[in-house]
Amino acid sequence: MTIKAILTDIEGTTTDIAFVHRVLFPYAYERLADYLRAHADESAVQAILEQARSELKSPDADLERLIGAFRHWIEQDLKVTPLKALQGLIWVQGYQQGDFRGHLYEDAHRLLQQWHAQGIELYVFSSGSIKAQQLIFGYSDYGDLTPLFSGYFDTTTGPKREAQSYSAIVASIGCSADEILFLSDIEQELDAARTAGMHTRLVARAEPPAAPGHEWVSRFDDISL
Repeated sequence: MTIKAILTDIEGTTTDIAFVHRVLFPYAYERLADYLRAHADESAVQAILEQARSELKSPDADLERLIGAFRHWIEQDLKVTPLKALQGLIWVQGYQQGDFRGHLYEDAHRLLQQWHAQGIELYVFSSGSIKAQQLIFGYSDYGDLTPLFSGYFDTTTGPKREAQSYSAIVASIGCSADEILFLSDIEQELDAARTAGMHTRLVARAEPPAAPGHEWVSRFDDISL
């Protein structure tokens, strides 16, 4: 196959799931109420609050109800677009203050650098907001890696388990689907990408999958282009 672009997931693929669930999510959960009360008049936050009201189908929901909704969405690990946008804003402060750095597997860092040097375009598709994606790579354990990437996609493009989302990404990238390789640890996402015509690799870092429906690797080193 001739690969011109690689599209990668983040959580469980380039980044340890534990970093997201044990560091990022609790950090945002603990600070979201104070953050919203302090910044509710800012246009970016007002837009997020309106999105949350729309999600709840409650146009008159006040700030305290919205705070409860955001907390509930975090507790249930729901991929809700306004929540992802709010988390991104809160994480900006954490990264800038040095409260944490973005975790990246060593092999992911090394191969992303190598592929970029080979002229392969790199893109990200994650349920986290584009802002959150840029933060995790911009403040990574290996420094600012954002120059490696040609673009970012989040749930505003569409759900990660629907083929139409990947078709939209293909159109945005501008090459044919069979010139794009998608990397993820979730088979349903890979199924959708394959339906859209992309090549796929299942990244199974913890243990071999029982009955994989896709060619799989345990490390980026094992990916043959």
